[in-house]
Amino acid sequence: MGRAVTVATCALNQWALDFEGNLERIFRSIDIAKSKGARYRLGPELEICGYGCSDHYYESDTLLHSFQVLEKLLESPATQDIICDVGMPVLHRNVRYNCRVIFLNKKILLIRPKISLANGGNYRELRWFTPWSKARHVEEYFLPRIIQEVTGQETVPFGDAVLATKDTCLGAEICEELWAPNSPHIEMGLDGVEIFTNSSGSHHVLRKAHARVDLVNSATAKNGGIYILANQKGCDGDRLYYDGCAMISMNGETVAQGSQFSLDDVEVLVATLDLEDVRSYRAEISSRNLAASKVNPYPRVKVNFALSCPDDVAVPTCMPIQWRHHSPEEEISLGPACWLWDYLRRSKQAGFLLPLSGGIDSSATACIVYSMCHQVCLAVKNGNADVLADARRIVNDETYIPEDPRELCKRVFTTCYMASENSSQDTCNRAKLLAEQIGSYHINLNIDAAVKAVVGIFSVVTGRTPRFSVYGGSSRESLALQNVQARIRMVLAYLFAQLTLWARGMPGGLLVLGSANVDESLRGYLTKYDCSSADINPIGGISKTDLKNFIQYCIENFQLTALRSIMSAPPTAELEPLVDGQVAQTDETDMGMTYAELSVYGKLRKIAKAGPYSMFCKLIHMWKEICTPREVASKVKHFFRMYSVNRHKMTTLTPSYHAENYSPDDNRFDLRPFLYNTSWSWQFRCIDKQVNAL
Repeated sequence: MGRAVTVATCALNQWALDFEGNLERIFRSIDIAKSKGARYRLGPELEICGYGCSDHYYESDTLLHSFQVLEKLLESPATQDIICDVGMPVLHRNVRYNCRVIFLNKKILLIRPKISLANGGNYRELRWFTPWSKARHVEEYFLPRIIQEVTGQETVPFGDAVLATKDTCLGAEICEELWAPNSPHIEMGLDGVEIFTNSSGSHHVLRKAHARVDLVNSATAKNGGIYILANQKGCDGDRLYYDGCAMISMNGETVAQGSQFSLDDVEVLVATLDLEDVRSYRAEISSRNLAASKVNPYPRVKVNFALSCPDDVAVPTCMPIQWRHHSPEEEISLGPACWLWDYLRRSKQAGFLLPLSGGIDSSATACIVYSMCHQVCLAVKNGNADVLADARRIVNDETYIPEDPRELCKRVFTTCYMASENSSQDTCNRAKLLAEQIGSYHINLNIDAAVKAVVGIFSVVTGRTPRFSVYGGSSRESLALQNVQARIRMVLAYLFAQLTLWARGMPGGLLVLGSANVDESLRGYLTKYDCSSADINPIGGISKTDLKNFIQYCIENFQLTALRSIMSAPPTAELEPLVDGQVAQTDETDMGMTYAELSVYGKLRKIAKAGPYSMFCKLIHMWKEICTPREVASKVKHFFRMYSVNRHKMTTLTPSYHAENYSPDDNRFDLRPFLYNTSWSWQFRCIDKQVNAL
C-alpha cells in the first residue's frame, strides 16, 4: 500500500571551514541511514561548511568549497537511492542565502532558502544572509558548471516549495522558522504536507532542551504530521556547544530521541512511521480541515521516488516514547565536558592546566575536566574509534586505552595551587585532596618571592612602599597589592602550561583554564589579567548557585568527598592578610551583595531588559517581604555602579562556554558600552523620586 515511510535525521559534530572532515561525517551519516533502510536523510543547518563560519560567509572561497563538497556528494554512489537534504550557503542573483539543497540520484530537486533568520542572542544571520521573502514563489537557479557536469541540469528550482513524492509530501523548515510565530509548517500542513523537516544550528543553554522538544511536538499536535529535526553538535570553533537532540515526532508525540551530549561525531536516528496515522489523525480535526480547504497552495516539485515500499504491511512502525531530560546539574557535568574535549582535540594540545584555589569555582572547573575524562573512557568502552584515536594522539601513546578516568586525568590534567602569605592551610589542603581524588598531576608552589620582587621594583622607582589597609594603607594601596598577587598567578599559570610537560620529559603544551563564574563577571569581581585570563573558561556562563548544585551532584555521583569541605567554606579570594591565621576576606563582603542577589540582577538586566529604574520597580515587589523600597534602591544603585565601573573587564573576558541567557560576554552576546557615566544621575534620580513617594 505504500504507507510505512522510513526516514533518518542526524546530529553531526561539524567544524567551521573543515570541509574535508565535514564531508566525511556527512558521508558516514548517509551510509548509516541507508544501512537502516532510510529513504530520506536530513542533516544539520549549513552542515557542509559548518554553522559557525561567521564573516567567512562573505568570502567567495566559502561558497566555492561548499559547491565542491556538494559535487562530491552528488557524484558518489553512496548518495544513490536516498533523498539527501544538506545545508550550505548559496549565492542567488548576487544575494547570499542560507539554504537546503535537496537531491536524489545525481539530480538537485530543490534549493530551499531560509525564510526567518536567527538574529538574537548569539546569532547574527542577518549580517551574512538575506531572508527569502517571496512566499510560495520559485525561481530558476543557474547551477555552477562543476555541478552542471554532474547533474546534467542547467537550472533547478530555488524558493519556497515542497516536494511531492509518489507516496507523500515533504516540506522544509530551517531552525529559526520553528521558533517563529508564523512557522511555515502551519500553512504547509494545511496544504497537505505530511512530513516536516527542520535542519538546525541550535546551541545549548541550561534548561532550554525542553523548549525545543515542546515546539517540535506542538508543531504536529494541532495539525498532525511527522516532524524530523536535525541539529549540529559539539564545539565548531567558538563559545557555543551545539547540543544535538535530533528527534522525530508524529502527531504531537516523540517517537525517536537523540542524545543531547555525546562524544560521537556522527549520530543517526531512523524511524519507520505509518502515513495513515497522520491521515486518520487529521481526519478528526474539523477546524483544521476547514482551514485547509481555503489555504493558498505551495508550488510542488514532483519526485519520481517513494519513501515507502509497495509491500509494507508487515513492516513494524515506531511507537511514542517519553523524552528524558537532563537535570541542570547533569547538563553542567556533560555539556562543558564535551565542549572541552572538542576544544582539546581540535587545538592539538596535550591537556589542561588549572590554577586550583580550593574554592567552589576552580573546583567545579576541575570536576568538569574529570567528567570529560569519564566521558572519554565511556566512549572508548562503547567502541568509539574516533575518541580512542584522539586520546592516543593527545597523550602521545599509540597503544594507550583510556579505561580509568583518574588515570586519564593524570595524563591530561595539571592542577596548581599557588600559595601566598595570605593563603590559608585549609584551602591548600582542600585543593590537594581534590586533586588526589580526581587524579590530576598536582603542583604546589609559593608566589611570595615573585610578589615581593614586583613590589620591590615599584619601591625602588618611587621610594614608596604600598601597604595593606589592615597595616594602615589606603584602599588603593591594598587593592594594588591584591592585584599584583592575582596577576602573577596568571603569568605563572602560562609559564607552567608551556613548560610543565617539557620538564616532565613529555611533548606538547597545556591549555590554561579559567574559572570565573557568570555572576562575578557581571559584577566585575575579578582582577583584569589575573587567573580569570586563560585560554578558555568552561564555567564562565554558569551562575554560582548552579555551580554549588553541581558540586553537590559531583559529591553524590563521582564520590568526590573532598568537595564537602569546599562546599561549606565561604568563598574567598585570599588576597588580603590573614587574621590569627584565618581568612578574614570573603567574596560577598567584598562585593557588597550576595551571589543570590547577583543572579537576580543578571536576569533582570539581560533577560528582562531592565535598566536601573525598571529593575528597582520590579524588585520592590519581588523583595517586598525582606527589603524596604529605600533598601532596594540602595542595592540597585550599588549594583549598577559596580557593573558600569567594571564593564571594561568584559572586553578581555576569557572565551567561555555559553550556558546562561544573562551572560555578560562582551564579544557578541551582550553588546554594550564599556565606558559609562557611572553616576547614572538621571536614572537614579527617577528611583529616588519613587522612593520618596513610596
